[in-house]
Amino acid sequence: MGSEHTVKAFDSDLQELTRLVAEMGGIAERMIVDSVDALIRRDVALGQRVVTTDGELDALQKRIEERAVLTIARRQPMAVDLREIVGAMRVATDLERIGDLAKNMGKRVAALETDFHPLKLFRGLEHMTDLVQQQVKSVLDAYAAHGHDGAKYLTT
Repeated sequence: MGSEHTVKAFDSDLQELTRLVAEMGGIAERMIVDSVDALIRRDVALGQRVVTTDGELDALQKRIEERAVLTIARRQPMAVDLREIVGAMRVATDLERIGDLAKNMGKRVAALETDFHPLKLFRGLEHMTDLVQQQVKSVLDAYAAHGHDGAKYLTT
Protein backbone atom coordinates (compact mmCIF):
# COMPACT_ATOMS: atom_id res chain seq x y z
CA MET A 1 0.00 0.00 0.00
CA GLY A 2 2.87 2.39 0.75
CA SER A 3 4.29 2.12 -2.76
CA GLU A 4 0.84 2.75 -4.30
CA HIS A 5 0.56 5.94 -2.24
CA THR A 6 4.05 6.97 -3.35
CA VAL A 7 3.13 6.39 -7.01
CA LYS A 8 -0.08 8.42 -6.66
CA ALA A 9 1.77 11.23 -4.91
CA PHE A 10 4.46 11.22 -7.61
CA ASP A 11 1.81 11.25 -10.36
CA SER A 12 0.17 14.18 -8.59
CA ASP A 13 3.50 16.03 -8.52
CA LEU A 14 4.01 15.44 -12.26
CA GLN A 15 0.45 16.55 -13.05
CA GLU A 16 0.97 19.74 -11.07
CA LEU A 17 4.19 20.46 -12.97
CA THR A 18 2.37 19.90 -16.27
CA ARG A 19 -0.47 22.19 -15.16
CA LEU A 20 1.95 24.95 -14.14
CA VAL A 21 3.83 24.71 -17.45
CA ALA A 22 0.53 24.89 -19.35
CA GLU A 23 -0.50 27.96 -17.34
CA MET A 24 2.87 29.56 -18.00
CA GLY A 25 2.59 28.72 -21.70
CA GLY A 26 -0.79 30.40 -21.95
CA ILE A 27 0.57 33.55 -20.37
CA ALA A 28 3.62 33.56 -22.67
CA GLU A 29 1.42 33.11 -25.75
CA ARG A 30 -0.79 36.01 -24.65
CA MET A 31 2.29 38.17 -24.02
CA ILE A 32 3.54 37.52 -27.57
CA VAL A 33 0.24 38.59 -29.10
CA ASP A 34 -0.24 41.56 -26.79
CA SER A 35 3.29 42.91 -27.25
CA VAL A 36 3.01 42.88 -31.05
CA ASP A 37 -0.52 44.29 -30.90
CA ALA A 38 0.68 47.08 -28.60
CA LEU A 39 3.57 47.82 -30.95
CA ILE A 40 1.41 47.95 -34.08
CA ARG A 41 -1.37 50.01 -32.47
CA ARG A 42 1.02 52.15 -30.38
CA ASP A 43 -0.97 51.11 -27.31
CA VAL A 44 1.26 52.19 -24.45
CA ALA A 45 -1.16 50.87 -21.80
CA LEU A 46 -1.20 47.40 -23.40
CA GLY A 47 2.59 47.50 -23.66
CA GLN A 48 2.78 48.31 -19.96
CA ARG A 49 0.43 45.40 -19.15
CA VAL A 50 2.84 43.08 -20.98
CA VAL A 51 5.71 44.45 -18.90
CA THR A 52 3.71 43.88 -15.71
CA THR A 53 2.67 40.38 -16.74
CA ASP A 54 6.32 39.37 -16.99
CA GLY A 55 6.48 39.34 -13.19
CA GLU A 56 3.69 36.76 -13.14
CA LEU A 57 5.58 34.63 -15.63
CA ASP A 58 8.79 34.89 -13.60
CA ALA A 59 6.91 33.82 -10.44
CA LEU A 60 5.49 30.78 -12.24
CA GLN A 61 8.94 29.77 -13.43
CA LYS A 62 10.19 29.96 -9.87
CA ARG A 63 7.26 27.83 -8.65
CA ILE A 64 7.98 25.23 -11.34
CA GLU A 65 11.66 25.07 -10.43
CA GLU A 66 10.90 24.80 -6.71
CA ARG A 67 8.28 22.11 -7.32
CA ALA A 68 10.63 20.19 -9.61
CA VAL A 69 13.51 20.26 -7.13
CA LEU A 70 11.20 19.23 -4.29
CA THR A 71 9.81 16.37 -6.38
CA ILE A 72 13.31 15.16 -7.25
CA ALA A 73 14.36 15.33 -3.61
CA ARG A 74 11.26 13.55 -2.29
CA ARG A 75 10.68 10.96 -5.01
CA GLN A 76 14.19 10.36 -6.39
CA PRO A 77 12.89 9.62 -9.89
CA MET A 78 14.82 7.65 -12.47
CA ALA A 79 15.08 7.69 -16.29
CA VAL A 80 11.84 8.81 -17.98
CA ASP A 81 10.38 10.36 -14.83
CA LEU A 82 13.51 12.41 -14.20
CA ARG A 83 13.59 13.54 -17.85
CA GLU A 84 9.97 14.66 -17.52
CA ILE A 85 10.77 16.80 -14.49
CA VAL A 86 13.89 18.27 -16.09
CA GLY A 87 11.85 18.85 -19.28
CA ALA A 88 9.32 20.90 -17.30
CA MET A 89 12.12 23.06 -15.95
CA ARG A 90 13.63 23.55 -19.41
CA VAL A 91 10.29 24.47 -21.00
CA ALA A 92 9.65 26.91 -18.14
CA THR A 93 13.04 28.55 -18.75
CA ASP A 94 12.27 28.95 -22.45
CA LEU A 95 8.81 30.38 -21.71
CA GLU A 96 10.35 32.83 -19.26
CA ARG A 97 12.75 33.97 -21.99
CA ILE A 98 9.83 34.42 -24.40
CA GLY A 99 8.19 36.57 -21.74
CA ASP A 100 11.35 38.65 -21.36
CA LEU A 101 11.42 39.32 -25.10
CA ALA A 102 7.72 40.25 -25.14
CA LYS A 103 8.34 42.53 -22.15
CA ASN A 104 11.16 44.26 -24.04
CA MET A 105 8.80 44.88 -26.96
CA GLY A 106 6.17 46.22 -24.57
CA LYS A 107 8.71 48.68 -23.14
CA ARG A 108 9.57 49.97 -26.63
CA VAL A 109 6.00 50.95 -27.53
CA ALA A 110 6.21 54.32 -25.81
CA ALA A 111 9.53 55.09 -27.51
CA LEU A 112 8.18 54.83 -31.06
CA GLU A 113 7.44 57.97 -32.99
CA THR A 114 3.73 58.41 -33.69
CA ASP A 115 4.19 59.16 -37.41
CA PHE A 116 6.14 55.92 -38.03
CA HIS A 117 3.68 53.53 -39.75
CA PRO A 118 5.44 51.24 -42.24
CA LEU A 119 2.55 48.96 -43.23
CA LYS A 120 4.80 46.39 -44.90
CA LEU A 121 6.88 46.07 -41.72
CA PHE A 122 3.75 45.58 -39.62
CA ARG A 123 2.42 42.88 -41.95
CA GLY A 124 5.75 41.07 -41.73
CA LEU A 125 5.72 41.41 -37.96
CA GLU A 126 2.18 40.03 -37.76
CA HIS A 127 3.18 37.08 -39.97
CA MET A 128 6.24 36.35 -37.83
CA THR A 129 4.06 36.54 -34.73
CA ASP A 130 1.68 33.96 -36.20
CA LEU A 131 4.62 31.64 -36.92
CA VAL A 132 6.01 32.08 -33.41
CA GLN A 133 2.60 31.42 -31.89
CA GLN A 134 2.24 28.23 -33.94
CA GLN A 135 5.65 27.00 -32.78
CA VAL A 136 5.02 27.81 -29.13
CA LYS A 137 1.62 26.12 -29.30
CA SER A 138 3.15 23.04 -30.98
CA VAL A 139 5.82 22.76 -28.29
CA LEU A 140 3.27 23.14 -25.49
CA ASP A 141 0.94 20.61 -27.12
CA ALA A 142 3.81 18.14 -27.54
CA TYR A 143 4.86 18.70 -23.93
CA ALA A 144 1.32 18.24 -22.63
CA ALA A 145 0.87 15.06 -24.67
CA HIS A 146 4.33 13.84 -23.67
CA GLY A 147 5.05 13.56 -27.38
CA HIS A 148 8.72 13.62 -28.11
CA ASP A 149 8.28 13.61 -31.90
CA GLY A 150 6.80 17.12 -32.00
CA ALA A 151 9.42 18.49 -29.64
CA LYS A 152 12.27 16.93 -31.66
CA TYR A 153 10.90 18.51 -34.85
CA LEU A 154 10.91 21.94 -33.27
CA THR A 155 14.47 21.74 -31.94
CA THR A 156 16.07 20.81 -35.26
